[in-house]
Amino acid sequence: MSFKVGNFVLVLDEDLSGVITHIKGTTISIETEDGFLLDFETHELVIKDKKESIANQIFSNSNIATVVSEKEIPKRKNQPKVKAKERFQPTMEVDLHIHQLVKSYRGMSNHDMLTLQLDTAKHKLEYAIKNRMQKVVFIHGVGEGVLKMELEYLFGRYNNVKYYDANYQKYGFGATEVYIYQNVAN
Repeated sequence: MSFKVGNFVLVLDEDLSGVITHIKGTTISIETEDGFLLDFETHELVIKDKKESIANQIFSNSNIATVVSEKEIPKRKNQPKVKAKERFQPTMEVDLHIHQLVKSYRGMSNHDMLTLQLDTAKHKLEYAIKNRMQKVVFIHGVGEGVLKMELEYLFGRYNNVKYYDANYQKYGFGATEVYIYQNVAN
């Protein structure tokens, strides 16, 4: 059955009908009873003859076996498989070594460097919380432990995080992993 401008049509799988206003290739524009102009493909429409019942019109215009098979076959979404080992890897690593944060730290006092490192850690943690990341590893190095102690103080101010030493095999003693609870309001 061919479509013509002026035909009254029904939209399959939707409670819509209207009059054909424009045909371009397999795209048909219809004007609904509410005055909306909508585009559909020819396989989405059936012509409604005033004399025929809707069921007869639908069944005569489409292959019923095809329609039934499309409805019965569940379409599974292909999700990328994540290995168990990767699932537990942190989503973000933040290297707080001063040479990673600035081009040159000449002229910076120890206090300036520590403040920059802590500000960076705070901003990265806030970013991770806002973007619903579950884990972040802060690489602070071993040194005298001042930065590590200050980081622990910073993390302790958040009620939705827990922190612990990161994977020793990967980072040694120079990193702290932060786990962010996602369902706790800040």
